[in-house]
Amino acid sequence: MTVVAAPQETLESLKPRTKPRQRFGPGSIVKYALVLLFLIIVLMPMYVLIVTSFKSGSDIGVTSQWNLPETWTLASWEKAWNSLHASFVRTFELAIPVALISSVIGAANGFVLSRWRFPGADLVFTLILFGMFIPYQAVMIPLREIVTTIGIPPGIPTLVFVHCVYGIPICTLIFRNYYATTVPEELVEAARVDGAGLLRTFAWIILPISVPGFVVTVIWQFTSAWNDYLFAIFLSNTRNGPITIALNALAGAQSPDYAASMAGALITSLPTLVVYVLLGRWFIGGLMAGSVKS
Repeated sequence: MTVVAAPQETLESLKPRTKPRQRFGPGSIVKYALVLLFLIIVLMPMYVLIVTSFKSGSDIGVTSQWNLPETWTLASWEKAWNSLHASFVRTFELAIPVALISSVIGAANGFVLSRWRFPGADLVFTLILFGMFIPYQAVMIPLREIVTTIGIPPGIPTLVFVHCVYGIPICTLIFRNYYATTVPEELVEAARVDGAGLLRTFAWIILPISVPGFVVTVIWQFTSAWNDYLFAIFLSNTRNGPITIALNALAGAQSPDYAASMAGALITSLPTLVVYVLLGRWFIGGLMAGSVKS
C-alpha cells in the first residue's frame, strides 16, 4: 500500500489561525487614558506640595499655587528640619519597636492558634479579633488611666505600648491565616518527631519561613505608628511625642508658614515612602500568601 503525503498547503490550512494581537486597540487606548487621568489626579496635590516647599513667602498665593517658584530656595526645608529633627528621631524609636514587637507576638499567636487546638481556641481567636473593631476614641480615657497606673513613662514608651497592643490582633490574623494555609502539617510533625517542642519548632522551623508574613505586618505596623496622630496628641506632647505632633505645631494656627509646612509634610512622608519602595514588591505577595491553600 502506498501512502501519499498530504500537500504542504493542506497541512498549513489545518493549523488554527490566531488573530494577530493589536497592541494599541480602542480598549487599550481607553484603559491607558483612564490610568493617566487617575495618575494626574493623584499627583496634582503632590505637585503643589513640592513646588510650594521651594517658594519664598512672596511667591505663595491662591492664584499662584500652580506656578513654579520665581526664586528657588531651601529656607523652608531648613526651617522644617530644624523644627522636626528631634521628633523625627523619636518617631523611629516608636515605629521600629512597634513593628518588630507586634509582628513577633502576632506570629507566635498565629502559630499557636493555627496548630495547637486547645479547648476554647476559637473563642480566644474571636476575642483577639474583637480588639480590631474597638474604636480608638472609645478607649482613650481608660487607656490613659491604665498606662498611668502601670507606670509607663509618658511619650514614646507609652505610644509603643499602645500601638503594640492595638497591632497584635491584625498581626495575629495575618499570621494565623498564613500558617494555617501555607505551612504544611508534615513540617511541624517532622519537628515533633525529632524531639522539638512547640517553642523550639516555632523559633527554628517556623520563623525562618515566615518572611512573607513579616513583610506585611512590618509595613502595616510601621506605617500605622509613623502616621498616627490620635494616640500621639492624647498621650504625648511636642516635647516627647512623634513627628505628627511637631508637624501640627509647625503648621501653626494664626499665621501659618505654608512653604515650611509643605516641606515638613514631605520630610514626614519620606520614611514610609522608602519602606514601601524597599519592601513593596513583597507586600502583595506576602498579603496573598495565606489566601489560598497550596
